[in-house]
Amino acid sequence: MSKDLLPVGSIRALAKRGLTEETCAKWGYSVSEMGGQTVQLANYRDLTGNLVAQKVRFKNKDFRFLGDAKSAGLYGQHLWRDGGKRVVITEGEIDAMSVSQLQGLKWPVVSLPTGAPNARKALQNAFEWLDKFDEIILMFDNDEAGREAVEKCSTLRFKSGKLKVAKLPLKDANEMLLAGRGSEVIDAIFGAKAHRPDGIVAGSDLWDTVNQQDEEYTLPLPFNALGNMSLGVRLGELWTFTAGSGIGKSAIVREIAYNFVVEDETVGMIMLEENVKRTARGLMGLAINKPAHSIWGELTDEEKREGFDATLGTDRIFLYDHFGSSDIDNIVSKIRYMAVGCDCKVVILDHLSIIVSGTEDGDERRLIDNIMTELKTLAMELNIAILLVSHLKRPQGDKGHEDGARTSLAQLRGSHAIAQLSDFVIGAERDQQGEHKNVTTLRVLKNRYTGETGEAGWLQYDPDTGRLAELVEDPFSTEGNPDEQYDEFDGSDTGSDPF
Repeated sequence: MSKDLLPVGSIRALAKRGLTEETCAKWGYSVSEMGGQTVQLANYRDLTGNLVAQKVRFKNKDFRFLGDAKSAGLYGQHLWRDGGKRVVITEGEIDAMSVSQLQGLKWPVVSLPTGAPNARKALQNAFEWLDKFDEIILMFDNDEAGREAVEKCSTLRFKSGKLKVAKLPLKDANEMLLAGRGSEVIDAIFGAKAHRPDGIVAGSDLWDTVNQQDEEYTLPLPFNALGNMSLGVRLGELWTFTAGSGIGKSAIVREIAYNFVVEDETVGMIMLEENVKRTARGLMGLAINKPAHSIWGELTDEEKREGFDATLGTDRIFLYDHFGSSDIDNIVSKIRYMAVGCDCKVVILDHLSIIVSGTEDGDERRLIDNIMTELKTLAMELNIAILLVSHLKRPQGDKGHEDGARTSLAQLRGSHAIAQLSDFVIGAERDQQGEHKNVTTLRVLKNRYTGETGEAGWLQYDPDTGRLAELVEDPFSTEGNPDEQYDEFDGSDTGSDPF
């Protein structure tokens, strides 16, 4: 025995811990003296039974380790034969003795020598001994340190399924013993689940999940054809609206934003191509069916107030005054605040290219990859819908998007990540010089929810009201006047400002 170790002292029951004298004797847990103080000793022995180290526990719950810590191993390891059905590992000695007592002192239990922070190292040092058991049950404390220790220990290369986790409703095994809930400790051992890293779920555990009735929170769209193809907008989704320059992407998403507000949803708007006054007046115009931003001086005070009260005055619209940085980290911070601090269910970001151009790094594809990953992650993490506006690159051939060229996923500018990470991609097509220059065709280019793609209706812009109204028939295949083909609503429920 090392000269640094204390006399083993006497064995006695630990009444305050609910541990019997028989248990303490089995484990060699004794009471001794150090510096004139009565102390408890967890006596660590090597596999041959020689005393090699001691953990000294003082009345104030301070600890001191004496002897050869490297040779100490797991507390109680010397008590059990090599290998077997299972071994339980607790954080501390008292917990190990509690579990052992509840099992009639018959089955292998050990504890970490220096607690949760060094759990992985302790198991690594005892790997060969532990690996001889069919199951290794981690019964660490039910707190943050215990959970972190489990995650760290899971990286050790035990055979898949061997490492299991027993979960207790109270902090640790000794608290369970003192509460008279010992049977639950035994149940936890036999009900321990194979540990999987965060996010890995066994299919066999998912019956209750897949059998549960879905209660999806769906946001309605103002355009019937698009709504029928998509079945609305769900929280956690990332939608990308794309078109050529000047086609009216911002008008479409502004119309959708206004409809959400009408439906009592809270919306955040990050409109990087315009200042907040322009955005605000555009929204107000939708409520009064007038292009307010372009005829502001012609509006009466009553009209202005009516538009304000119906939109900005509802406390359901939050705008980003983007004087300053528009880099992705800043934008992510603003989206997070809108979702958490303002309770926005939807955030509109118009548009992607400005974020890329505001970043010093010149690798456009990598930047867009990173931005799209951030946005999709945010949508899922914060449980919000993000509506993104993105540009198209010019199509091959003589006909450009300003002449009504059809949109496609291949034309998304900058990176394939836009199409890959978006749940929906909606293209807008309009011939700015054609016979129907105020008619926009919506086209679903990607639909992760129902899979349905193709034309999703036609929107006609009314310069007098500044609104978009949905047409019930294809204006490009009928001889009738598009102005006579509106759907049931006439633009009074949803809207936008001019292209």
